[in-house]
Order: sequence, then structure tokens, then C-alpha cells
Amino acid sequence: MSSEQGSATLEGTEFDLEDAVMGPTGRPYREFPEPAPLSSHGPARVIAMVNQKGGVGKTTSTINLAAALAEYGRRVLLVDFDPQGALSAGLGVNPHELDLTVYNVLMDRKVNIRDAIHRTGVENVDLLPANIDLSAAEVQLVNEVAREQVLDRALKKVEDDYDVVLIDCQPSLGLLTVNALTAAHGVIIPLICEFFALRAVALLVETIDKVQDRLNPRLQVDGVLATMYDARTLHSREVIARLVEAFGDKVFETVIKRSIKFADATVAAEPITIYAATHVGADAYRRLAKELISRGGAP
Repeated sequence: MSSEQGSATLEGTEFDLEDAVMGPTGRPYREFPEPAPLSSHGPARVIAMVNQKGGVGKTTSTINLAAALAEYGRRVLLVDFDPQGALSAGLGVNPHELDLTVYNVLMDRKVNIRDAIHRTGVENVDLLPANIDLSAAEVQLVNEVAREQVLDRALKKVEDDYDVVLIDCQPSLGLLTVNALTAAHGVIIPLICEFFALRAVALLVETIDKVQDRLNPRLQVDGVLATMYDARTLHSREVIARLVEAFGDKVFETVIKRSIKFADATVAAEPITIYAATHVGADAYRRLAKELISRGGAP
């Protein structure tokens, strides 16, 4: 094999493909640098976690990515933008006992967003919670002027308080998701390693393109995150290969493997980085945080 065939360059780093350890995405495995501490905080980069298919690991990834970013000194605001309130419940907040939620912030201009934000048990992570009231917002916002920009206007009031805002979207491509995409700088698409999940992505990408074209020119896809990966199955490996074929370098090199520990951490209402700090799942989300920062997706 010639030297041209036997080596590859990835973001300025040369790898010998004959000696390189290959990662699950078919690219040479590499360690991402430890993020440097920040000298100041804000303005926040807003990232929408979006997939109209349910059960792909959106909420789990939102909580654990936030906790991993917080470990590296980033201040993170989590926005629960799903009427089911799974993100809020996953951080130990009972969504049915709340007087102020993201719904009130969207629908009542007199409500100060800071009054609705909760401190969580995770250092450097705050929460703007949601409950079933949010389902009414989709209908009520239809008659609002600039209805797609309501969330964007609300978040601008606290953007200097945080480094990253992660929006956990509901599994649909309705008006709430369009609001999240209009407010966002970037999109992360969590995708379970199953064929049917792969089929749904085309419609999502089309929606992102429309929002980028008509409402938010700064919007970009930060990456596609493969979740619930099982290296033992040919199916998982084939889905990853198809993902890389379709999205190329947009697919995160970090892959989240299937583990019951994620469900256990959810029951405990803790991120896996706290519930099982040394587990491979916790390490995977720390690696994802480092990869996101090194890609420029987070400060």
C-alpha cells in the first residue's frame, strides 16, 4: 500500500490507517482535548435537540450532555419544550406542581423568564421547565404576530447568563419545534440506530432547511448523534454506515451505546455523570461534550 493510501488527514492530524484504531463510525478513533476553562460567561450558544420520532434518546442526551458540559465549567440552561415534561421530571422537578413554566413565559409578556427558571441538583445547570400546559401554546400561538420567534425573544433576556442553552423538543415538527429552530444557532439530531429512525431524518432535514431559508439564516446542523448503539448487531453497524454515508463529518464520532444504566439514572432523577460517574455511558457524554466544543458547537 502506498503512503497516499495508507494514511489520512483529519482536521490537520495525520493518522496511519494501518495502525489506527477505528471507531464505530468507521473513522480513526481519537481523543478530543480537555476544554480550556472560560474566563467569562455568555452570550449563550443555543442548540435545539430535535427529532420528530420519539424514543430516540433526545431527553437522555439533553440531560447528560448538559451535565458533561457543566463539568467542564460551562453554564447551561435546559429548556423543556415538550408538554410531557420528561426533561423536568428527569431532573427531579414535578412538572404538575409548577406555577410558572415555559408556557407562561411564551404566552404572558408580564412573566419574567428568570422567575420561571429553576436551579437543579447539578452544579452549573438550570432548568426552564414544562408541563401539559405547553400543549395549548401550539394552538394559541397560531394567532400571534411573529409566532415563530416567541421563544427566541424570551431567551434573549437570559443569553448573557449562560454559555449553552439546550432545548429538548417534543417529537413533532409543529410550531413549537419551529420556535426552537428559530431560536437556535445549531441543531443536534439524536438518532437511534434503527432503520425506521433513519427514514424519518429526511423530513427533519427538509424542515431545518426551510427554517434556515425563511426564518433563521444562522441555523446549522451541529451534528447527528447515534444513540442506543449495539456493536454486536449487524443492524446497528449498518445504520451507522448509512448515517455516515448520508451526513459525512456531521455524524459525531462519539456514539452512545445502549445501557440499562441510563434508565436507572432517569429513575434516580440524575444525569449518568453523577449517578454512575465512572460508567462508559458517562464517559461517552463527556467525550461528546469535548467533541462538541472542539467542533465549535459550544464555547
